[in-house]
Amino acid sequence: MNWDQIKGSWKQMQGEAKKRWGKLTDDEVTQLEGNRDKLVGSVQEKYGIAREQAEREVDEWAADRG
Repeated sequence: MNWDQIKGSWKQMQGEAKKRWGKLTDDEVTQLEGNRDKLVGSVQEKYGIAREQAEREVDEWAADRG
């Protein structure tokens, strides 16, 4: 699934994102609004990982949605 599709259906995707990255709060997931860069930054910050690793995780998650 591409990011335009994810952003368009973010309300439905929030639960899946929350399940994948449980350290993110409901409010944080809601505020991401399907924005890839915001999600990458939040994952990086909450999990203390490198940006490249966070990007890989987010991109793999998005690919699994399609």
